[in-house]
Amino acid sequence: MSDQTAPFPAEVSNTVAELQRQLKSSSEKKQQALIQELASTGTAGLDVLMEFLQEQRANPTILSAGFAYQALHQANMPKTNEFLQTYFPTGVVPLRSEAGIDYTPVQQLLVKQDFLAADRLTLEKLCELAGAAALQRRWLYFSEVDNFPITDLQTIDILWVIHSQGKFGFSVQRELWLSLGKNWEKLWPKIGWKTGNRWTRYPHEFIWDLSAPKGHLPLSNQLRGVRVFSSLLSHPAWSSRTSLP
Repeated sequence: MSDQTAPFPAEVSNTVAELQRQLKSSSEKKQQALIQELASTGTAGLDVLMEFLQEQRANPTILSAGFAYQALHQANMPKTNEFLQTYFPTGVVPLRSEAGIDYTPVQQLLVKQDFLAADRLTLEKLCELAGAAALQRRWLYFSEVDNFPITDLQTIDILWVIHSQGKFGFSVQRELWLSLGKNWEKLWPKIGWKTGNRWTRYPHEFIWDLSAPKGHLPLSNQLRGVRVFSSLLSHPAWSSRTSLP
């Protein structure tokens, strides 16, 4: 028996064409919903996303580019895999570092949405930025954060932002902090790090997926007190942040 509910190829083509038209003229927030719809239409929709991502290389909007990349990666088809390997072999975010640090492993974990492992590796990379002593002790002094290169912090942050649909990242945490008048006691419950007088316990009580509150991740050494976190959120990287080139 034939499936009477299945759309005809012409209907699929018309749907994809209309979604493509909207994708080019919509706001970034609307684009993310359209990207999801296109990914669900199959090969035709994925072709549109590959074309869209190519166009985004010249004039990218960060979240939409990341969303399209994520959709193509999750499709896990020979055509999409070949496309990503050819045009975006290290991901959609340029992995720039003034310190010669390789952020590819962080990107790979975030693409897989393995936020727990990505959080641990992020702290390791921050310690690597701070130097051999920080790497050995596995945590940071606030004074070390002040010397972090702007480029490296921006790279780490954009990786988190772009692969969390804009939900996680230092810049996201900073925006919340500023919106609350830099009040830490208001920030902790807002980002899910504290409930009442009780701190969230690491790692099992933290939420390692996109159902977490906005700004929940990365943890950035939070168990060592507020000074490191304050230094991160006050770093000049955020006043000079740029979009993807």
